[in-house]
Amino acid sequence: MYKKPIIVFEGIEGSGKSLHINHVAAYLKKRHRKYIKIREPGGSRNSEKIRKLILSNKSNFDKITDLLLYLAARNENIVNIIKKNIGKKIILIDRFTDSTLAYQHYGMGIDINFINAINNFLLKNIKVSFTFLNLVSLKNMKLRLKQRKKLNRYDKFKTLFYKKVQAGFIKISNKNKKKYLKINSNLNISINKKIVIKKINKLI
Repeated sequence: MYKKPIIVFEGIEGSGKSLHINHVAAYLKKRHRKYIKIREPGGSRNSEKIRKLILSNKSNFDKITDLLLYLAARNENIVNIIKKNIGKKIILIDRFTDSTLAYQHYGMGIDINFINAINNFLLKNIKVSFTFLNLVSLKNMKLRLKQRKKLNRYDKFKTLFYKKVQAGFIKISNKNKKKYLKINSNLNISINKKIVIKKINKLI
């Protein structure tokens, strides 16, 4: 019997996570597997409204406000999408709870216990099955961001911030290595696509 896991794609800007989640979605569609694909912030209708607020270049929220907006968007996805599809479809998520810890705790210094308390309250029994952590050199990250036609507020932090965030992601993944696969996004895309799909086949 096919499994219907929750699979998350994490990483800093320019790490290739969105590229890989789109490739996996196309692969699942080709194989006629039932899946849903959502992003954070965003996903459900209300979450997309919150996304516009968070990422707008005109926004200048306090870091706690930012955190609460991210968590509010997550709650909308949990209530309206994840709970309704868990166990029924493969759930692909572009950023999830690890991003909150990496950016808001390791990057911005918000109390980790505060973040974990709200995340645990929102998720309850929902657990991520597996995470692909996409890692990229800061040099390549900068080059990729320069190629984007439009940059949002989270694409414009100083290099040191992204360095702290990526180190945070690695620290999180090292606590439960069996549920993570680190992808070296500095390698050729075609190589990584094969690595990701090979693991996806095992997961489903």
